[in-house]
Amino acid sequence: MIELRPFDRLGGGNHGWLVSKFHFSFADYHDDERMHWGRLRVWNDDEIAPGTGFPTHPHANMEIVTYVTHGAITHKDSLGNIGRTEAGDVQVMSAGTGIQHSEYNLGSDTTKLFQLWILPDGRGGAPSWGTRPFPKDGRAGRFVVLASGRAEDGDSLAIRADARVVGATLKAGETIEYALGTGRYAYAVPARGSIEINGIRAGTRDGLAIADEDVLRVTATEDAEIVLVDAG
Repeated sequence: MIELRPFDRLGGGNHGWLVSKFHFSFADYHDDERMHWGRLRVWNDDEIAPGTGFPTHPHANMEIVTYVTHGAITHKDSLGNIGRTEAGDVQVMSAGTGIQHSEYNLGSDTTKLFQLWILPDGRGGAPSWGTRPFPKDGRAGRFVVLASGRAEDGDSLAIRADARVVGATLKAGETIEYALGTGRYAYAVPARGSIEINGIRAGTRDGLAIADEDVLRVTATEDAEIVLVDAG
């Protein structure tokens, strides 16, 4: 089963400095049929104006993955971490027992990013944060694991959930596969370009909610960058 969720039909909000689209219920947008997808609770598509951002605020018991699609975001938290994550790179925050953080666009261009919240396997644990560059040529024509809760994915950023975030860049006409497994959920969004997954087409920033598909056959109908969450 694959359901297309077009970008222009998503919920969202416009706060001037922040323009967001919500793939799942969030803030003032509520849809009983879009509360989560497997362990994936939030997929927000955010545009943050230059010189603005999210002031310090708390989180607990959530795995928060940020994938920057344009510009950069600067992170600061109550653990003393400070870091900058640029387009094509990823940061992960395990909120655990509690953490406070801010996220700002300190650049001169609009920052665009995907904000993903993944439900952890259990509550508690010491909070943590990390960021890592993933150069696009390193995932050209193949999926690369960006963040994962699986032991075999030790070269990725760790999360505390039976889930995995992967990314790939594809040339038009190129096809790759992802072994999902029957009974599992996945959610995919092209950050740019357009793709087909098992014959269902999605354009830039559209969502594809996937369930009970053993193997995902992903074809780029134009040059594309894709982010996919294997959501358990």
